[in-house]
Amino acid sequence: MTAPAHERTSDDLIKAEEPVLAHNYHPLPVVVARAEGTWVEDVEGRRYLDMLAGYSALNFGHRHPALIEAAHRQLDRLTLTSRAFHNDRLAEFAERLAELTGLDMVLPMNTGAEAVESGIKVARKWAYDVKGVPADQATIVVAAENFHGRTTTIVSFSTDETARAGFGPFTPGFRIVPYNDLAALEEAVDETTAAVLLEPIQGEAGVVIPDEGYLAGVRELTRRKGCLFIADEIQSGLGRTGRTLAVEHEGVVPDVLLLGKALGGGIVPVSAVVARREVLGVLHPGEHGSTFGGNPLAAAVGTAVVELLETGEFQRRAAELGQVLHGGLAELVGRGVTGFRARGLWAGVDVDPAIGTGREISERLMREGVLVKDTHGSTIRLAPPLTITAEELGSALGALEKVLGAAG
Repeated sequence: MTAPAHERTSDDLIKAEEPVLAHNYHPLPVVVARAEGTWVEDVEGRRYLDMLAGYSALNFGHRHPALIEAAHRQLDRLTLTSRAFHNDRLAEFAERLAELTGLDMVLPMNTGAEAVESGIKVARKWAYDVKGVPADQATIVVAAENFHGRTTTIVSFSTDETARAGFGPFTPGFRIVPYNDLAALEEAVDETTAAVLLEPIQGEAGVVIPDEGYLAGVRELTRRKGCLFIADEIQSGLGRTGRTLAVEHEGVVPDVLLLGKALGGGIVPVSAVVARREVLGVLHPGEHGSTFGGNPLAAAVGTAVVELLETGEFQRRAAELGQVLHGGLAELVGRGVTGFRARGLWAGVDVDPAIGTGREISERLMREGVLVKDTHGSTIRLAPPLTITAEELGSALGALEKVLGAAG
């Protein structure tokens, strides 16, 4: 008989997963049982500072009181109607999200990958109905080293062979150009191009920040060439970089915005395609849908997330504490860190490979009570909740300094 979870140790639970869970992740060996704010606690009661925040899904920390209250209130009233009927929470969510982003219409979905897939469909439909691209000839230009999800269509335009190998045949209609290269983008866009789809900052690639002027250049090029600019802000958006959206650092407003992760407050999966009216207006009943997309619980939590962002508090915190993070990492360059890229409370840190891989550094930090996640090679990512304090941030940087020093 299976023992209840509360009677099992962390080791027991990790071993229990092995035969019954698909091996599509390689988690750090920590079993989280409770969380509050920037801290999590494992089965045995050990506490860890969360410096990943669910890949930005927990921008407001674990169990933010305003978000938990909104969820509890809605759980007592109504959780799901499907889109076969209207519900009393969806209109306000869409109104306020559109106002927050400076766009017109919202297509509510659930996961980030669903938002990307939906954005691709909308862009193709717009190309045929509005731009006049011949049927089935629409193309979308994307950037190398992108990460937009792992569905079969999305991995079709990935350059990460781990995500692609063994999953073909792949969906046609995509052109891949180097990131941060306007000349290559100019050459790839033609009369069949429906959209240019980019991350304003490439997260999975190691928090890669383009040169100043690149995003503005993409905006100018897409306007001139008559195609859409789709900004995937699923990781970079909603306060992470010190602005509501990362594109705001260059004063850019895309035609289509993809949001997710933090939009659900770390409570429920919520994503959205937000766009100009003439773009999302191409959809008609029956052409796209989601049973859970825009459900009342998601809309209630999503509205509470927008309310938090409307104050500007979290954007300011990310900008101010981002300076602390940047300064602390700068002091580690040459002392185990070979380089880093940071904007707001988000950083990709390149560790000297002689000291260890990103996975090894993450495991050593875990033993010091700090949780991070590696990406390619010897790079780790830091993306703490925006509720983190300067003292907590200093503690995390101190743990990193200790790990690097001990390894060196």
